[in-house]
Amino acid sequence: MEASNMQRVSIIGAGTMGNGIAHVFAQNGFTVTLIDVNANQLEKAISTITKNLDRQVTKGTLTEDQKQQALSNITTITDIGEGVKNAELVVEAATENIELKLKIFKQIDDAAPVGCILASNTSSISITKIASVTKRPELVIGMHFMNPVPLMKLVEIINGYATTKTVTETIVALSKQLGKVPCVVNDYPGFIANKILMPMINEAIYSLYEGIAGVEEIDTIIKLGMAHPMGPLQLADFIGLDVCLSILNVLYNGYGNTKYAPCPLLVNMVTAGKLGVKSNEGFYTYAAGNKELVVSERFKK
Repeated sequence: MEASNMQRVSIIGAGTMGNGIAHVFAQNGFTVTLIDVNANQLEKAISTITKNLDRQVTKGTLTEDQKQQALSNITTITDIGEGVKNAELVVEAATENIELKLKIFKQIDDAAPVGCILASNTSSISITKIASVTKRPELVIGMHFMNPVPLMKLVEIINGYATTKTVTETIVALSKQLGKVPCVVNDYPGFIANKILMPMINEAIYSLYEGIAGVEEIDTIIKLGMAHPMGPLQLADFIGLDVCLSILNVLYNGYGNTKYAPCPLLVNMVTAGKLGVKSNEGFYTYAAGNKELVVSERFKK
């Protein structure tokens, strides 16, 4: 199917990435079914999407009518089979856990119509592996959006071993239709974004672990010296330290190279539940209403 003819999109997972993806599709006129087994999560997602659309209205990038139209384009459901039965494209945006993703792809493969493209928003898990549990591996592709989805332009598109050229071309065109910039890569651990980003974050954590510099110094050097908008430790907190650890393990297991081995400090922090923004503490602390970055007591000199 050509991207210009596609209308019905199902998004699986109503967390940060899922609600952002739903927002972008709905704002661009697609009929969106947002699916999550947790009804409370779906309510939170609609609330988040509404707030983000309100922000766009305040900034003048969206009218009130366009906001209301975008919201009317989204329906929510807790049943995966029912939610994908009429889809032309399914985008899975569940937790970065391979067993969960394989289970979901088996379900959507059984329930989605013939010809429906199945995409995963995975940031590191093999598309070929995901496709292997379906009866349509040629229609499975990676569509890795960046967080926050409504603002970030990049979509990393990952071809699985069996993904057809037609499917790739369709997803490239669709990404452009969403106002994004698609970049096509091949299916190897971490793809490109995280194959390059995660070793940098890991090296920053090692530099802290080895006492070479403090949290603020490491982040300031990268922000001011390399013109990054956010330092690697703050970025790790934003991504989620558990997610960083998971991706590094994928890289380490996939390539068998010790340069991807997660820093012991990262492992300990995840074990202790210090996951960054989502747990209110990582390398920094995140008190409600505090707009200033405050280094965690654990790392203060």
